[in-house]
Amino acid sequence: MTGQKEDPGTDAYRIVAPEPSALIESLRAFGYTTETAVADLIDNSLTAGARNIWVDFDWDGDESTLAISDDGAGMDDDALIEAMRPGSRSPLEERDRGDLGRFGLGLKTASFSQCRRTSVMSFPKKGSPTGWCWDLDVVGASHEWRLLPVDPSDHSTLNRLQGAKSGTVVLWEKLDRILGSDDEDESDVDAHKRFLELARSVKEHLALTYHRFMVGRRKVTFHVNGSVVEPWDPFVTGMAGLQRLEPEQLPFQGEQIRIQPFVLPHRSRFTDEDFARAGLGGRWNDLQGFYVYRNDRLLVAGDYLGLPFQKEEHYKLVRIAVDLPNTLDEHWQIDVRKSMAHPPGPLRRDLRRIATAARSKASEVYRYRGKALTRKQAQGIEQTWSQGLRRGKITYALNRAHPLVANFLTSLNPTQRRQANTVLKLVEETVPIPLIAINTSERDEEQAKPYEGNEANLRKAAQMLYQAFRDGGMKRADALAKLASTDPFNLFPEIIETLVDDATDPEDGTDEP
Repeated sequence: MTGQKEDPGTDAYRIVAPEPSALIESLRAFGYTTETAVADLIDNSLTAGARNIWVDFDWDGDESTLAISDDGAGMDDDALIEAMRPGSRSPLEERDRGDLGRFGLGLKTASFSQCRRTSVMSFPKKGSPTGWCWDLDVVGASHEWRLLPVDPSDHSTLNRLQGAKSGTVVLWEKLDRILGSDDEDESDVDAHKRFLELARSVKEHLALTYHRFMVGRRKVTFHVNGSVVEPWDPFVTGMAGLQRLEPEQLPFQGEQIRIQPFVLPHRSRFTDEDFARAGLGGRWNDLQGFYVYRNDRLLVAGDYLGLPFQKEEHYKLVRIAVDLPNTLDEHWQIDVRKSMAHPPGPLRRDLRRIATAARSKASEVYRYRGKALTRKQAQGIEQTWSQGLRRGKITYALNRAHPLVANFLTSLNPTQRRQANTVLKLVEETVPIPLIAINTSERDEEQAKPYEGNEANLRKAAQMLYQAFRDGGMKRADALAKLASTDPFNLFPEIIETLVDDATDPEDGTDEP
């Protein structure tokens, strides 16, 4: 025993309150982007039952503002003051099943992360409008948690809700984190352009994050700068060719986690416009993986959640929906920004199994398409190695006629070519045939396949050879057919198919030979 007093009724403890000006500045550093900060405020609007949500970027140089308005239930004065309190609810507190909140911090930390002055004005169905404001400069100068009153009649922003029976407006001013400086001039064309580009990015983020709320009988209408936001469905639900794989429900902590894997249609099923939209303008590879939802609100988009998978070209059609209830937030380590999630250990094996099966199905789409290319050519496979006899003994040599080898050798000057042939001869003469034979006999299942785990180099080699064929005068179709008959690319028709997807050459019949 140390003799320390443990009776809470004695003076054994001290109340150590945080320094307001220091803590409020620290609350700005939670890692929000403008997109995730706006979304955090919109969660409150949806929880309040809003049917319309407006996001307005108003450019006026360093006096620019950003407002998030909704026609939800609104708050009376007492409720608004409590909502403005940092840490207004414990994350351990049981919430309604449809509540999108988590820590009781979102309104404050999201706003502080973007601006130095946050005003919230609200009016319930029964009651008068009320308003309160956090000004970081006031807190810093006073060293007190001074919440300032706001007269809603002084703010034209509230006019957005004219005709609504209730609602709330969050107004961000002193946008230091958005504008980047305090001296932006209203006439600064580049700054104005960045501001509008940010509005476009926020609109895109909302289209994905809340796409489930934008459809159906109880749909919510989102507006950004007066323009209605169209939902961006990552699963292109309802499109011909979409594979909806077997759904699963994983039990955990007395709840059910719903898993729905999808394999999107092949490129040929899309129009150019739809293909660009489904890939968000060319981000197809980045968008593969899991999509984690909590109460229909998207938390994580296109991520393998720390599972041992790489984002590879021929798996880019895989998208897997995971639906969580808000009772599992702690187990999934949902962060304050609601932009990260980590699956609990007991679920990782099942998630890995489901992703492996979906990736296999996605690869089949490319293999099926790629094999069609192989069937179009009737020539034999151009092998990398050839077998010969020397003094009655079996020998192995690199096929100098192999297109990739031949292309490499012809690119060299005579001296370099002689040196390269010397090196290649050394490789041929020292192939460890006895070791290969033993391992093949005793450990055949452990032998790596060509380019296994090294797809990046395989793709580079395929692209290099394809380009060599094209530079040599071949039409695209002939170059692809030749590639499909060349070892080891004949084993990877899905790689050849991705070259078709990625090619920027004109179509056959219009390109130059």
